[in-house]
Formats: sequence, C-alpha cells, structure tokens
Amino acid sequence: MSLTERLNGHVAGTPVVSVPVTTGDSFAELKSRIHREVISGLGPRLFSAELPETEMARVVTDAVTQSLTRSGEPLSRSDRERLVREISDDIVGYGPLEPLLEDESITEIMVNRPDLIYVERDGRIEETTARFADDQHLRRIIDKIVATVGRRVDDVSPMVDARLPDGSRVNAIVHPVIIGGPAMTIRKFAKTRLTAEDLVQRGSMSADVVEFLDRCIQAKLNILVAGGTGSGKTTLLNVLSSFVPPVERIVTVEDAAELQLHQRHVLRLESRPANVEGNGAIAIRDLVRNALRMRPDRIIVGEVRGPEALDMLQAMNTGHDGSLSTIHCNSPRDAMSRLETMVLMAGFQLPHRAIREQICSALDLIVQVERLDGGARRVTQVTEVLRMEGDQVTLQDLFVYQYPKTDGLHGATRSGGGRLVATGLRPSLTDKFTQHGVEVP
Repeated sequence: MSLTERLNGHVAGTPVVSVPVTTGDSFAELKSRIHREVISGLGPRLFSAELPETEMARVVTDAVTQSLTRSGEPLSRSDRERLVREISDDIVGYGPLEPLLEDESITEIMVNRPDLIYVERDGRIEETTARFADDQHLRRIIDKIVATVGRRVDDVSPMVDARLPDGSRVNAIVHPVIIGGPAMTIRKFAKTRLTAEDLVQRGSMSADVVEFLDRCIQAKLNILVAGGTGSGKTTLLNVLSSFVPPVERIVTVEDAAELQLHQRHVLRLESRPANVEGNGAIAIRDLVRNALRMRPDRIIVGEVRGPEALDMLQAMNTGHDGSLSTIHCNSPRDAMSRLETMVLMAGFQLPHRAIREQICSALDLIVQVERLDGGARRVTQVTEVLRMEGDQVTLQDLFVYQYPKTDGLHGATRSGGGRLVATGLRPSLTDKFTQHGVEVP
C-alpha cells in the first residue's frame, strides 16, 4: 500500500465541515503553520528507528489531524484531506514527489525548480502539476534524501549523488553552482525487477541474443555494457548478473548502490565522499582494489568513469574472469578509446600500445545499448574484442541492430521497429566456451 493510500485511510473518519474551499495564500499559510506545529510537537519521535513506516505514518497523520482541529479553521472535507496528505507526505515521505514516486509508469522525475517539475513516461517527457512551496521546501526534501545515505549537500558540496531506499538514483544540485533555485533528478527503478524474458517481450533484444549472453556468462567472459545516458545499461547489467550461478561469490562496486542482485553470496561496496573537513573519501578505485582481497569469483563494477578502469582491467587479467561493468560511450569503438583515456587518468605514463594490449586481453565482449527515437531502448550491437593488429584493437560484430526502412527516400529511421540480427560470424572465443563446458549453438 502506498504512503498516500495509508494516509487517506486514516483521514477517512475526519468530520466534514461544509464550507467553501480555502484558496491560495491562506491555504499555504495554514499548511506552513500546521507543519511547524507537528514538527515541534513530535520532536525526536520523528527520528525513532523503532517505529516502522506504517506506524510513523499513523502517528504523523493523527498529529496533523489534531493540530488542524485545534486551529478551528473551517475547511471542506477535500481541503482537509489534501492538507493532511500533503503535510504527512512532507514529514514522512517526499512531499509533492510522493505520488510521482508511486506512479509506476513514470521512469524519471526532473525538478527544474520548485514550481516546475517534469517526468518521463513511456519515453516521453511531460510537465506535471506537482509543485514545491518554495526553495526551502525543496531543500528540505533534498536534505532528507541525502541524509539517509550519509551524504550532504551545502555551499561547500553543492552537488551530490544519492539513492532512495528502493535503489532509485538521485542527483541534486544547489546554490551556488545552479541559478534559479535547487534542482533534482530522480531515475526511478522498477519495483519489480526486469528479467531477460521481459526485455525480449519489450523488443530490447532477441531470444537468440539472450541465449548467447547467458552462455557467455556461464563461460566467464569479461563483458562491458556500453551506452549513453538513460539507455538502459544498469537494467541490462542486472539481467546479465542474474545469469551468474548462485554458488559463485560476487562483489559489486558502485558509486551509489543501484544493482539488484538476487543471489545470496553477494557483497555490495559503495563509495563515500569526503566529510566537511575534506577527509575520509573512499573512491571507486579504492573499492576495486579492496574487492580483489575479498576472494571474489566475479567483480561487478557499476560503472567505470575514471582511473578505476586500470584496476578493473588488471582484475580481469589476473584470474577474475566473468567480471562485468558499464561505460558511457556511443559505440564499441568509442569504448576502446574511453577505456584508454581513463587508464591514463590513473597517472601512469604507459605506452598507448601497452594499454591497448591490456584492454584486448582483458575484455571479451561489448554489448552496446541505445535509446532510440520515441524512447525505445534496444541492444544495438554485440561485439567481440579480438586481438591487436598493428597498433589497433580489432573488433568483430556478432549481432547488429537493423533499423527499419521508411519510404526509400529518407533512408533508415532510428525508431524501435528494427530488429537485432546475427552477422553470421562465428565467435573466436570457442576455447573459453570449451574450457567451461559451454556449447555454442
């Protein structure tokens, strides 16, 4: 049951006062006054870890209702219910974002400023009627979200990455690096984890590709999921991780914990920013190094974006086969260039050829995902990393997405109506498949 539904259940018995609806400033003023009274009255009880969420919702709802009754303000039933719901959402939940978070059709929430909130639904962006009262109201919600994961956002650290309890990714940015008030972006995670069958039904990839990738995981190939922002990299990484046998020990390394692994033998590591004094930061690279000492069968790095790429490649080259990660890039060839650049960010002046040889020997497969026109997310390439030829890494496409044709005049269109087809080239990874007793159809 959603928070709003729980709150509505407690409001059902509220007496009805038949008066005109309260409007504008008077409603906002009453809401602000009741909000302060409830916060002051409940005090430390709001932060009690002993009260479950449902009980906390009931306590807050009762406190709001009592405070409203004492105020003697004449309100209609609809205004009374709205006031109780909004104040309770602010205190227990996430204010005006609460109904948007409960709406499973929404995949992204974008707060541009307190009075301008957009959402993404079915791949399309639309404006909502949800509003925050002012900048301070939005800041309170941001502070509540980041505090739950031990992070902070202020003038010294005006940008922060955090997550909600369900794993949804949150990015917030405040003054002085943004003009016009605080802003926040929430990438929601589906309450029910998507499976490989779900991706096939949605057309994200074919059953043949699912079977091939499943066997690649069983054969302990090192796989890199590549794609742009919002293309579905983490979703695909979750699906690939579900193919890992439950007997294997998995260590995940993430900037903000997002992966949803259902195996029991899993250890989850999460980076930590510096404290107020600028000390205590633990970077992804530190966690990757530590993961090597935790006797992992596989290491899953949520995303490589810096010098940790060197440590990840070294792990793949030193017996930790079957490792997985994601990277931001537009094509498998771009992934090679980005990895090379990130290795150089580690501070070692390595020859370019040495870096490429390490990449070539570490990686086996690159799975490219794209967000097409209209919001459809598709696997567009499955590419094998072969060998060095001269100074270049040789790549071989095993599956390629064929875009649909239009009318012969405008060529192909980047919509979701195409299909992923095999190129007919046989993988050169037969030795690894044979070594692990995996057959390739």
